[in-house]
Amino acid sequence: MSYQVLARKWRPRSFAEMVGQEHVLRALINALDHDRLHHAYLFTGTRGVGKTTVARIFAKALNCEQGVSSTPCNACSACMEIGEGRFVDLIEVDAASRTKVEDTRELLDNVQYAPTRGRYKVYLIDEVHMLSKNSFNALLKTLEEPPPHIKFLLATTDPQRLPVTILSRCLQFNLKRLPQGLIAEHLGKILVQEGIESDEPALSALARAADGSIRDGLSLLDQAIAFGGGRVTLQAVHGMLGSIEQRYVYDILTALADNDGPGMLAVVEQVAEHTYDFSMLLEDLMSVLHDIALAQLLPDAVNELTVEERDAIKALAQRMDREDVQLYYQIALLGRRDLALAPRARTGIEMVLMRMLAFCPAAEGTPTAVAPGTSARAVGATERPVRKTASNDVRAVAAAEKTWEDIVEVLDLSGVARALAVNCTLDRRTTDVVRLLLDDAHAHLRSVSAEARLEQALGRHFATPVKLEIAVGAPQSQTPARQHEEREQNRLQAAIAAIEGDAEIKKLQETFNARIVPDTIQPVD
Repeated sequence: MSYQVLARKWRPRSFAEMVGQEHVLRALINALDHDRLHHAYLFTGTRGVGKTTVARIFAKALNCEQGVSSTPCNACSACMEIGEGRFVDLIEVDAASRTKVEDTRELLDNVQYAPTRGRYKVYLIDEVHMLSKNSFNALLKTLEEPPPHIKFLLATTDPQRLPVTILSRCLQFNLKRLPQGLIAEHLGKILVQEGIESDEPALSALARAADGSIRDGLSLLDQAIAFGGGRVTLQAVHGMLGSIEQRYVYDILTALADNDGPGMLAVVEQVAEHTYDFSMLLEDLMSVLHDIALAQLLPDAVNELTVEERDAIKALAQRMDREDVQLYYQIALLGRRDLALAPRARTGIEMVLMRMLAFCPAAEGTPTAVAPGTSARAVGATERPVRKTASNDVRAVAAAEKTWEDIVEVLDLSGVARALAVNCTLDRRTTDVVRLLLDDAHAHLRSVSAEARLEQALGRHFATPVKLEIAVGAPQSQTPARQHEEREQNRLQAAIAAIEGDAEIKKLQETFNARIVPDTIQPVD
């Protein structure tokens, strides 16, 4: 007997065998069991989620010789013929290949005649959005006044392309993309029935590649079985898909959280030994960053992942600030767009990762500055200029600081926490309390995580725990941000004045009728 692919062999024969789509099945089951049947149903959704499968089971339920119910017997001649695709009263049409109005009219010519064998004559039109405008008009006439023995089951991946006149005459059911965990679980059950060994991480990788489509998942599983010689292993799946093992992504993000540039680039070296598809590495990196952001906001949202993946995601979610995760995602997104412009793909991915590292918070012991004339490669990719003070000198430095701006400059802050600090003024400070006044124009910067980071930084700076209090209002003195802006404006005005007063510039203006464009002037550092 010839081999039957898994997608056909394990196609559900009843609603009970369907994977997911409970919201659709419940409505259909109730309609069948309570004899509340409509004449036209529209099933929508992306590829491989079960649109035509649901339609065929529904047709079987309508024509089962045991009677109309949500549980067809799958043993009578009608059920068996529908399952084998040879039931004379189930007319299946691929609208993508029969788009002309003549095809539609020919199809509907026999609508008025009673079914040959079944209880209902069922028209199953797949990819119905491919019909022409005239074809829709021809179909509309029948949908408006259908004979009682006719049922229309329409399926499409693009319902927006259907005329509203068609949509308004159908009961519409939207089939959802299936969760990764549900696909992996279903693949595992099939392999148990088939007697094939598998690894749980391999099934998770296949389910991720299926991207919500159970049919794609089964096709990939067939391919993985053949590729692995009768076994489904993680190594074989990665080799087949040309994908990156997730552990590399976790190792990169762990090194990033540790501010470990050499460690991060060492992982890239390992990836390069197995694959050159660095674009896929960025995709996986973005996917994991998305999972981390979900875990930080909605911890239960990652429960569908495997235990190993879930543990890794939650561990990284605790070590990374929310703002940093969002920044890393944006850097990866832009880096993926620009990857094709890099001289080499590996150079592009390394620059993306080092860009992430350049914006991450500096770790304890990071060097204070790069010496003039020293290259970034010489000092290491993880180093960036920051001011850091040893804890035993904190009180001496604090005593010498006169303003809030001085304090902010030596705090180890970045991102939203720094933006919050520079838009505040110091209202009151005691031994264990620091009270700040936040400029009301920047009240949106307040967040629990940003205030916690600022409070911790102040505690480290003063070498004693402090309680941070922030009020919102109009500062009586200038914030560090306003002071910086004013200094920059003064520098710009000085630069403009210097150019306008320069004798050589004046000579050029007189000789060539040249003019100065103020917006292009930048102060020299």
